[in-house]
Amino acid sequence: MAEVSKPRRTLFGSERARDEALTAYLFLSPYLLVTLVFTIGVLLFAVYVSFTEFNLFTWPPTWVGLENYKEALTDRRFIRSLVNAVWYVIIVVPAQTTLALFLAVLINSKVRGSNFYRSIYYAPSVTSSVVISLIFWWLYLKTGYLNFGITEALGAVGREWAAIEWLNDPRGLFQLLLGPFGVEISFDLWYLRGPSITWMAIMFQNIFTTAPTFMIMFLAALQDVPPTLYEASAIDGANRRHRFFRITIPMLPPVILFIVVLGTIGTWQVFDQIKILTSGGPLNTTLTPVYLIYVEALGTSGPPRMGFAGAMAFFLAVIIFVFTLIQRRYIESGTEAY
Repeated sequence: MAEVSKPRRTLFGSERARDEALTAYLFLSPYLLVTLVFTIGVLLFAVYVSFTEFNLFTWPPTWVGLENYKEALTDRRFIRSLVNAVWYVIIVVPAQTTLALFLAVLINSKVRGSNFYRSIYYAPSVTSSVVISLIFWWLYLKTGYLNFGITEALGAVGREWAAIEWLNDPRGLFQLLLGPFGVEISFDLWYLRGPSITWMAIMFQNIFTTAPTFMIMFLAALQDVPPTLYEASAIDGANRRHRFFRITIPMLPPVILFIVVLGTIGTWQVFDQIKILTSGGPLNTTLTPVYLIYVEALGTSGPPRMGFAGAMAFFLAVIIFVFTLIQRRYIESGTEAY
């Protein structure tokens, strides 16, 4: 009696599945190769460099172990940059998220010309950050349009305005608020002075340019809210405020989490505005971790220190990761109900 041949088993279950998988990997191979070399490979090399003393001109790097990480934890400029970044996150993320939601609700209303306003509001987001920074630089000059506009507005009501050097004023927010009450905060206690005038000016620029991007995301989420919920609430006598806080907001936790996480990552990584407008000044009040990493890695103010820069970069990555986990825990709670 002839033996019945059993079908040959392969790793993919069948020859057809194997051929389909090989074809898929063949199409993916360019992307996988680029990711392997320029993302994973560069990341692993950065990890190695962070444990060495490497200045771009000598090879091989000198192994120093955890010395770069110890130095980063005690470096005054790095700590100052982290404090500046924390102020940036605390002020910019809530402000740009709130403004984006307000603009999205406004545009989502059935009003004439909403498409035109949508385009106008979104324009700053598609403009180069370098161009936007130069525009704000002109606005913030001591003889610029901002001081001129405030002077004219106050002059109309009989008040005077002393022009401010918006991009060169290290006075802190708490210093300005407590000064009229006779409370002076010395420059040695910089961590008690609050964000400087220059830092807040850059914050305003960032809010202006990033809120429209998040506005589009909120707008897409608002258009997915079932209209029947608003109709039923209107029948029950709910006004606009009730509908906003009891229907709209509870339907948006997923997109709010997404926007807050993106905003947080972006604020921790702010660089181009600092490079163009202030270079970390005045008195390091606008120094950020990414700009400091750039300065140390390329040696723009001294010898290149790639290892030290790599250690600071990994500290920054850990901080962003922790902030993201905290936001995910507190914002995403209750999302499953929707």
